Amino acid sequence: MTSDTVLSEAALALQQEWGLALPGTLSEEEILKLLAERVVKLTEKGAEQFYQLMYRLDISEKKLNSVLGDDDVAEKIARLIYDRQIQKIVSRQVNTPKPSVGDEDADMRL
Repeated sequence: MTSDTVLSEAALALQQEWGLALPGTLSEEEILKLLAERVVKLTEKGAEQFYQLMYRLDISEKKLNSVLGDDDVAEKIARLIYDRQIQKIVSRQVNTPKPSVGDEDADMRL
């Protein structure tokens, strides 16, 4: 899987999950910038909703706590979210079984 494919898949997933309005040409920097803006808005709504979302995204509490006191916290949280999304995409690709040559006939027998 190419890095462009991973970037496109991550952008699509983040666009759907976070309601990001992504431009036609994608870059990691643009995605992170828009994601950081959404993180700021989310944290303004309240800590409980924010932590629930981080839990649902499976963002490590240890990693999250390590960036919470930083000046550029929204950007660092955006990076954690983005990296986690990439990790999930790569994991799915690695762990999805590839059909073998004889498997086309197996569907016909069911």
